[in-house]
Amino acid sequence: MIELIPAIDIINGQCVRLTKGDYDQKTVYRDSPAEVAREFEELGFKRLHVVDLDGAKSKHIVNTEVLQAITKTTHLRVDFGGGIKTDKDIETAFENGAEMVTVGSIAVTHPERFIAWLQKYGAERLILGADVRNGKISINGWKEDSTEDLLPFLKKYIEAGVKNVLCTEISKDGTLQGPAIELYRSVMKEYPDLHLIASGGVSSIEDIQALNEAGIPAVVFGKAIYEGKINLKELWDWQNA
Repeated sequence: MIELIPAIDIINGQCVRLTKGDYDQKTVYRDSPAEVAREFEELGFKRLHVVDLDGAKSKHIVNTEVLQAITKTTHLRVDFGGGIKTDKDIETAFENGAEMVTVGSIAVTHPERFIAWLQKYGAERLILGADVRNGKISINGWKEDSTEDLLPFLKKYIEAGVKNVLCTEISKDGTLQGPAIELYRSVMKEYPDLHLIASGGVSSIEDIQALNEAGIPAVVFGKAIYEGKINLKELWDWQNA
């Protein structure tokens, strides 16, 4: 059964969602991400994906206090991403309660640093972020496109020991137009043992069911919850049927 991971994206300490990664298309949903996290835990979720969008844009962690507030007031397993560029950034994330970190841009711009982190912290604590636009990996809060193609990019790091990959199809993110199932299916066909986390476009329970039927191990979703597109009781009933 597919793993369900709600997402909290943070700008200025608030819980927000962007559309297609565009900072000018921002919707603020709640003022307290920690409160939202507690509600997710009360609903039965065990894990949480937290993105420091200020950090992604600024190229260093910004919303440390929000991360700490979430990890100190819940028992959720938090994976944290956004702005992790240096040894200090990754240590700050772990020191403030993150169980895992998602790292994307550094794997493109400084591969030797990413490999060093993989060796130091272990494959279970690092998630490779693979944010895709027009088949290429995007970096720095989706502000820049690299020359890296998705599958060769993944191959390089899977061979180095990566086990967890968060793959976001940027054109789908925040649109509620359905996930890029064929993209994820192509990744799983190439790497069937990979713990792939699908992200972007989820608009309904049917979307999650389709990802599950396609054999995708995990899914991140947020806007569909905040917009009331997913009935969480129905979701739990389906998962526990």
